[in-house]
Amino acid sequence: MRDHQKGFSLIELLIVVGIILVIAAISIPSYMRARMTANESSAVASLRSIGTAEMNYATTYPDAGFTALANLGGSASDCAAGGSETTGCFLDNFLATNGNGSGKDGYTFSMTVAGSPGANYVSDAEPISDTTGSRAFCSDESGVMYYVAPNTCTPSTGAPL
Repeated sequence: MRDHQKGFSLIELLIVVGIILVIAAISIPSYMRARMTANESSAVASLRSIGTAEMNYATTYPDAGFTALANLGGSASDCAAGGSETTGCFLDNFLATNGNGSGKDGYTFSMTVAGSPGANYVSDAEPISDTTGSRAFCSDESGVMYYVAPNTCTPSTGAPL
């Protein structure tokens, strides 16, 4: 006579593991696409924040015009003191320092200022890798957002967003 054992057989466990693997194989690519889309949305929002900060800086310091990305931020003590031309306090310091060199939400940010005083600028966001974003974004003093795939966006080469 056979004893009644409690628990699952090896076949039952393998079937359950197989089902879990199928579900994971279906959901992981969707998750990665959603994450990439979120990173791209964050990059566009950050460029809009940079554009607003540049306009505020140029209005506050008209003799300086537009400025470098690092000058738009400032430490807590700089901002408590009211900011200056080198620490404008118009932008979150994490974004102004480009995530302390490591980027923000899968993108790195840079800015080019031209003219004297800073008459115009181009800010751009490029994906750190092909898994963090598939498009690069850029903007200039007009406020129009441009994109190009896969990298290096300029207003003259990008398509309007």
